[in-house]
Amino acid sequence: MSDAFHISLEAAKARLLPGPENPQFVTLRERGSLTVELYRPLEVDHQQPHSRDECYVIVEGRGHFEMGDETIDFSPGDFLFVPAGMPHRFRDFGDSMMAWVMFYGPEGGEDA
Repeated sequence: MSDAFHISLEAAKARLLPGPENPQFVTLRERGSLTVELYRPLEVDHQQPHSRDECYVIVEGRGHFEMGDETIDFSPGDFLFVPAGMPHRFRDFGDSMMAWVMFYGPEGGEDA
């Protein structure tokens, strides 16, 4: 069996359940230290700092992203990196924000 992996955005979206009572993310693949998810916050982003390094690729939506003491604007196609333990959250993103999320590396993050 090959370790290669492909999933279209449409197939990943189909795995997200509709409605605010359902999870806002779906885990699509795990391999070694890598976890790939699709994330769709609904109204409020309730994230807490994570124990591993994290990357986002914005698929849909625009808004603001708080990472540590910095706030930046984001839009589709943007790439965001957040080191393990750093407080972060999406704000003012409307009702259609979606991002690919990749967690990787050891607990506590990789050494710089």
